[in-house]
Amino acid sequence: MKTVLLYYPFQLAKNANSGSKLRPRKMHEAFLEWGREHGIDILLLSGQSKERAALLEQWKAEGRLDNLLFCYMENQTIPFWLTDSGHIPKRPFVDSAVMSFLREKNVPVGVFYRDVYWKFDELYPLKGAKKALMQFVYRMEERFYEKYCKVVFLPSDAMGRFVDINLPKIPLPPGGTDRIPASFKGSAPDVPSKGIYVGGINNEDYGLFLLLDALEKVNADKKVCDLTVVCREDEFANLPADKRERLERQEVAVRHVSGENLNELYLEMDFAFIPRYKSTYNDFSVPVKLVEYLSNGLPVLATNCSAQEEIIEGGGYGLICEDNAASMAAAISQMSGETGKYREQIKETFIRNHSWKARVEKVHESLTGGGKL
Repeated sequence: MKTVLLYYPFQLAKNANSGSKLRPRKMHEAFLEWGREHGIDILLLSGQSKERAALLEQWKAEGRLDNLLFCYMENQTIPFWLTDSGHIPKRPFVDSAVMSFLREKNVPVGVFYRDVYWKFDELYPLKGAKKALMQFVYRMEERFYEKYCKVVFLPSDAMGRFVDINLPKIPLPPGGTDRIPASFKGSAPDVPSKGIYVGGINNEDYGLFLLLDALEKVNADKKVCDLTVVCREDEFANLPADKRERLERQEVAVRHVSGENLNELYLEMDFAFIPRYKSTYNDFSVPVKLVEYLSNGLPVLATNCSAQEEIIEGGGYGLICEDNAASMAAAISQMSGETGKYREQIKETFIRNHSWKARVEKVHESLTGGGKL
């Protein structure tokens, strides 16, 4: 039986409460579905380095790795040598052993390289000697991938210029889950539209208060849009009094929900906001909330950060504005009357082109040429 190996050199999170923790699980689930459709066995090699080393030897002895098509690997925000508990590797050479075995068998390997925040001084928290040492280890990790992999998969095409790995760089679909409602009523013409913002409220970079500036403009003469903000309860409790007062003054509804409760709230909304300020880092990152909004059928009004702009404008899934109040206010006014057409476009193409399954298909195509299985 043909086999595909998923190599996650880390312990999968039991509580997948963030995009970085959720993605490996979603990819595994999508690969299992894809494998069932094509009669391919999917093997997941993950866990602490000691566990990975033992499982590798077991599978080799059982012959389960004799007919591999390809290997899909993921990295984390820390180099894979440091992913064991306490960041001390128990089997420091297991990753080299896995990759050397695959290379001997001529098995193509592709790695998803999720982030390069360590290359940005304003984002990377370490300083001094610790920072220099960790950045050296990160560069070693880049050389490791260059040695053993065939391609590097990225969250966006724009991120490629910051990845110093001399291999083909291929952006993957963001990985959407189909929760798009079959029908949608929408707000009546004489009723304010309902917009939602989900995310952090204590970082200016996220743009919540830029959004409030825009709403103040667009709602000055007549209420055009109501806003619901979903955030963590502790963040709201720690928000300065003047900012909380501003949310109250603008009649912003603040909710602390997640999971299915959040999905139910999405059903009440007309569209969603991603008002991040444009920056080098924001230009190539793909917000998890963008995918979540679109997975729930919500059109998105976002700032012109390159990666999110490419997805939204390329698919016809919403509107793009500049990161200033005047541009955003004009876009809110326009969006309030046009959500229907964007919803239809999301329903028509988003899941087909950007689902987890589409992501798996892209991996297969990139590593094998996508021929008949």
